[in-house]
Amino acid sequence: FIRGALCVLVATFAFSAAQAEEGADSKEKKIPAGVLKKFDANQDGTLDAGEKAAWEADKAKKKAEGEAKRLEKYDTNKDGKLDEAEIAAEKAARKEAAEKKKAEMEKKKAEKEAAAPAQ
Repeated sequence: FIRGALCVLVATFAFSAAQAEEGADSKEKKIPAGVLKKFDANQDGTLDAGEKAAWEADKAKKKAEGEAKRLEKYDTNKDGKLDEAEIAAEKAARKEAAEKKKAEMEKKKAEKEAAAPAQ
């Protein structure tokens, strides 16, 4: 029994390691076309270390800008962080915006269906 369990454990580990290795390769291949266009300076179809660093720096900059906008909009007491009430206000605003967008999409869909010729 122990030998069988050990074999199953080793096989599972080997399979998991192989999948993780394949996942790492597939992540390399799944770089969005827009990212390649913007950061693949030597245009070889992949990102080398320097190009990846530039991409990561760009993502970090955008994240920081987004956080700054978020604080500017919802940090009502201007302490540089969101407290529970400010987070609740942000969630409520996001929910309201999502509901409004959903209603607009449903309205457009209904208008499109009404304008379509009957079959």
